[in-house]
Amino acid sequence: MNKLLIISSVWVEPNSSAAGSRMLQLIRYFLSQNYSIEYASTAIDSEFSFDLADLGITTHFIQLNDSSFDDYLQIINPNLVLFDRFMLEEQFGWRISKILPNAIKILDTEDLHCLRKARHEAIKKNTSFETLDFNYDVTKREIASIFRCDLSLMVSDYEMHLLQTVFQVPKVLLFYLPICIEHLTFKKSDFHAKTDFVFIGNFYHEPNWDSVLVLKNDIWPKLKELLPDAKLNIYGAYPTQKAHQLHHPKDRFFIHGRAKSAEDVIRSAKVLLAPIRFGAGIKGKLLECMEYGTPSVTTSMGAEAMCDTLPWNGFVENAYSDFISKAVLLYSNQEVWEQAVENGYKIIHQKFMFSLYKSNFFDVLNDLQTNLDSHRRANFIGQMLQYHTMRSTEFMSRWIEEKNK
Repeated sequence: MNKLLIISSVWVEPNSSAAGSRMLQLIRYFLSQNYSIEYASTAIDSEFSFDLADLGITTHFIQLNDSSFDDYLQIINPNLVLFDRFMLEEQFGWRISKILPNAIKILDTEDLHCLRKARHEAIKKNTSFETLDFNYDVTKREIASIFRCDLSLMVSDYEMHLLQTVFQVPKVLLFYLPICIEHLTFKKSDFHAKTDFVFIGNFYHEPNWDSVLVLKNDIWPKLKELLPDAKLNIYGAYPTQKAHQLHHPKDRFFIHGRAKSAEDVIRSAKVLLAPIRFGAGIKGKLLECMEYGTPSVTTSMGAEAMCDTLPWNGFVENAYSDFISKAVLLYSNQEVWEQAVENGYKIIHQKFMFSLYKSNFFDVLNDLQTNLDSHRRANFIGQMLQYHTMRSTEFMSRWIEEKNK
């Protein structure tokens, strides 16, 4: 039986973020192929984490810079290791290469951190996205990690293209696997049964917090005057004190914190607003809108890599004035609203059903298992980076371990 080890800095929280939902999806994908799974995390227990034991998955707490992880590896002996973001590959990849050199190493990028960083800096400097500056340490670290791994899972085809053209990453090291819908259950959405606007997103995620501020300062003051009976409900895990201070019932602007059910929150709303100014990957909240029959108004950044040439399930507007006018139109016009809902279902069927990728994904994994040596020999840059990592990160980690004794 194939054995998969997942290494993460968090526990799986599908109700807290799109990243949590993504990880649970991956786990279920591998279980469907009869993989035995171990989930190891550097995090303390979370009251909001999914109970992986219900799926027959063994969990384990692991420490950074500690050789006890080597003993753990030898005991469980996985033939495939999945890193939840590149920072975990930096910490533990060299140990896996040393203890289990034949284990396949897969990186789940979630989104490109270096792209999100470059766009955030452009926003802060008020410069164009057309000439992004990638000259940051996080870029060198992330791209190096991608080269060291045997395969990196990408949720955005835009980022697939970026890696190949800007950073010269061979296509064979990348696999496009977006956040997917496994089974789409059609429920007719009733325009008259839904009410109010909504935004949802983990407050720890900077693009989400920035979007909330845009809604509060630039969108809602004008929108609330045009629709005097509408409310704006903001949901998100881990709200900060700064977030709670934005709660103003008199302005019909509500900060609710964590949603018990993201599905219920999105299904009950008439329109989701997502004025996303920077970020990377694809936006789970917008995919959920399509799945749950709720249109959205977002920006070109929010819709990136999600609909190709298909019409959006609502509107994509970057100028605040246009964003507001389209939000009013979508909220008030039943015909436009119902067409937007239909557009969302079409996008899912053509781009986000797991059946579109499942067979090819596991064919690629099987091919890696059969041809791992030749695959690695063709990746000279990866070999070179692995060589230097074994002699720098390893000795630094061992020095820290000795220092901590």
